[in-house]
Amino acid sequence: MKKYTTVLSLLLAMTGCTSSHQDTSEATLTEKDGYVLSKGERAVAKNHRIRFLVLHYTALDQAQSFETLTRSEHVSANYLIPDRPKTHKGLPVADQLVDDHDRSWHAGVSQWKNRSNLNDTSLGIEIVNAGWDQDTGQLLGEPYNEQQIELLISLTRDLVSKYDIQPTDIVGHSDIAPGRKIDPGPFFPWKRLAEAGIGAWPDERTLDDYLARFSVAPPSMVQVTKALQTYGYGYLDEQPERVVEAFQMRFNQENVSGIVDIRTAAILFSLIDKYHGKDKASAILLPPQVAALG
Repeated sequence: MKKYTTVLSLLLAMTGCTSSHQDTSEATLTEKDGYVLSKGERAVAKNHRIRFLVLHYTALDQAQSFETLTRSEHVSANYLIPDRPKTHKGLPVADQLVDDHDRSWHAGVSQWKNRSNLNDTSLGIEIVNAGWDQDTGQLLGEPYNEQQIELLISLTRDLVSKYDIQPTDIVGHSDIAPGRKIDPGPFFPWKRLAEAGIGAWPDERTLDDYLARFSVAPPSMVQVTKALQTYGYGYLDEQPERVVEAFQMRFNQENVSGIVDIRTAAILFSLIDKYHGKDKASAILLPPQVAALG
């Protein structure tokens, strides 16, 4: 009991000592209306609001994109990548339309990794591009150009470093709102970004292993659905085909059909293997009766 009392006394003394040494110098004080705010001590327990990056295309030309994103009362974005970026001292210029600490209105009704309303936890990056026609599968204008992609890589690399954003949390609008949104579309160079260290992409060797495995015994739709959910997709109960289509726009752009072929399944499980672990991928692929026993 005496030992406990001594330890408690020491803790109280340390607490009192910490409080008495709080920095109240002029540099840490801000006068407000009727009180003074001190920022002499700052808490350690905190994290960033920003967890996701969401990429979009504007489906408008440069002038219309800028006008809409800066003047509309219903839509905005944190950043805009112009169609032909200007340069300053030899470097391309991106437009920041909304500060990072403020919410831009870019995601709408959305879901990723069991989080909804992603405006609250994401930064939106709009890229000036006319988009594509979902019925014909054709571009409606010019493809994304090299200057845009180079600028996008530099911007996203900076944001990933600043906010510690994970590869699987860099997504397209179509990923978080499948069926409702189709941007940045199947012509967006996701692999190019991944090669620059931005976003998720399967390892070729692992992909080959799953292609060989699934050519003999493909996974069931139940297993595919579970894997899509594990990776981050929502809305699987409502529109599974649209979710598959969104996944294909991102990772299997040669087959944007909403139908799970062997390659789509192999890519999906390669991603689970890489970002969630081989054990997780194996558990999803267990036969139902074995999984139930486990």
